[in-house]
Amino acid sequence: MNILFVADPLEVFQTYKDTTFSMMREAQQRGHRIAACEPCHIAWRSGGQVQARVREITLTGALNDWFEEQARPVRPLCKFDAVLMRKDPPFDSEFFYATHLLEQAQREGARVFNKPASLRDHPEKLAIMEFPQFAAPTLVTRDAEEVKRFHEEHQEIILKPLDGMGGMGIFRVGADGLNLGSIIETLNHHGTTTIMVQRFVPEIAQGDKRVLVIGGKPVPFSLARIPQGSEIRGNLAAGGKGVAQPLSARDLEIANALGPVLAARGLLLVGLDVIGDYLTEINVTSPTCFQEIHQQAGFDVPAMFIDALEAALRLPRKNAA
Repeated sequence: MNILFVADPLEVFQTYKDTTFSMMREAQQRGHRIAACEPCHIAWRSGGQVQARVREITLTGALNDWFEEQARPVRPLCKFDAVLMRKDPPFDSEFFYATHLLEQAQREGARVFNKPASLRDHPEKLAIMEFPQFAAPTLVTRDAEEVKRFHEEHQEIILKPLDGMGGMGIFRVGADGLNLGSIIETLNHHGTTTIMVQRFVPEIAQGDKRVLVIGGKPVPFSLARIPQGSEIRGNLAAGGKGVAQPLSARDLEIANALGPVLAARGLLLVGLDVIGDYLTEINVTSPTCFQEIHQQAGFDVPAMFIDALEAALRLPRKNAA
């Protein structure tokens, strides 16, 4: 099998924890060929197919010079057995355009994971609206007065931008409402930008759990990202400590309810964020935590993922629409 990874530049990979690297390593161990490109290398010309200048690589097993590059051919994406979209957020205009190019490649016969249209249809914070039975009390609005009424009702709240990642731009406001007006202005840009507000869930002290769902089935361990010091954010990028732990009964309930639904939409890999008993985000762009769970719990997440990918490729091709 010949696999193309659409990702960030290989030179910035932190291989000791990078999930895409762990996928590549597992794929190569099974005898699959690996290539990589960035979204900026994908192009389409009328009368032709979506193609990219790709880097055909072999993993070396070394810590630093971890790959060797054989060639940089220009190849149609439909000539690969699988195309894995693993570009990290932000989900900006360029990411959006890339999904359209990948969708055209899909119409030409490429097998793209996760499905480009589903990447667009599942914004990672707003996707929880489809599953309100699992979400904490939440408000999505531009209106400052609505936010203030929500705060008055719930007393302790979290405010965050819809396009944030890695915990950026998240604020906690207590019952005293200190700086609430200023925070609203900062996030909603005086009523021009929509934000999300949620009731504060104190179980964040035990971690913001990343529950991975592969091919519709939950990985049996989550990675609880535990805030450190005075932080309220458990994100690893914000200094949180990752601790692998078995899924709770509630984690399994959420994962088993959402997994088949999302898998049927072409989302081979999903990362559910759960705090306490509440679903807070549905991550579909480039979910992570494979290596941390594998190293700490001994469960081989990369192997489960490549198993699911191989199984998906044995299924008949479906229309992209």
